[in-house]
Amino acid sequence: MRIGLLGTGNVARALAQGWRAAGHDVLLGSREPRERTGLGLPVAGLDETAAHAEALVNATPGTVSVGLLHSIGQPALAGKLLIDVGVGLSDDYTELSHPNRSLGEQIQEAFPATCVVKTLCTMDSTVMIAADSLDGPSTVFLSGDDAEAKRTTGRLLTDLGWPPSSQLDIGGITTARGQEHFALLFMGIAGGLGAHAFNINVVTRAAG
Repeated sequence: MRIGLLGTGNVARALAQGWRAAGHDVLLGSREPRERTGLGLPVAGLDETAAHAEALVNATPGTVSVGLLHSIGQPALAGKLLIDVGVGLSDDYTELSHPNRSLGEQIQEAFPATCVVKTLCTMDSTVMIAADSLDGPSTVFLSGDDAEAKRTTGRLLTDLGWPPSSQLDIGGITTARGQEHFALLFMGIAGGLGAHAFNINVVTRAAG
């Protein structure tokens, strides 16, 4: 697929490298593409990236994501799959910028003709593309209102190393609240472990 990643930070670069290794055509989108050379990945402006992509990924800070998407415009995003991995956190990582909703919901509401799927926001960028680096299986969640968009996202997750057995569809886009609010617990766990390379696993009751 042609995948456009909005953002050029650690998350966008990691995902781009993972999907490129799986054979996808990736392009990073930046407001200042001429200032983002030397990343080892192709970079273009936001509009060009959106036009290029069959699937877009929002890997921008959650505090600016909706405004940045508005700068691209609804017509350019209509009908596209938008995989949202952003979370809006305060500068000191202690508060969410959207405490009563989720960024995924805000994007879906602002762009009703776009299929938004929330995923990959419960882990560090290094784990997103290296599920097998963890000591055992773990879970990646999907939230979204469009079943086909979630199926496509699931295939792209598999290409990053997340088998279907690790993927858990938790429902519509409103369930993105739980994914994003985990960010506060993530920061606490990271502090307790002294490391960010971990993930969570949903463990069910043993049969019988």
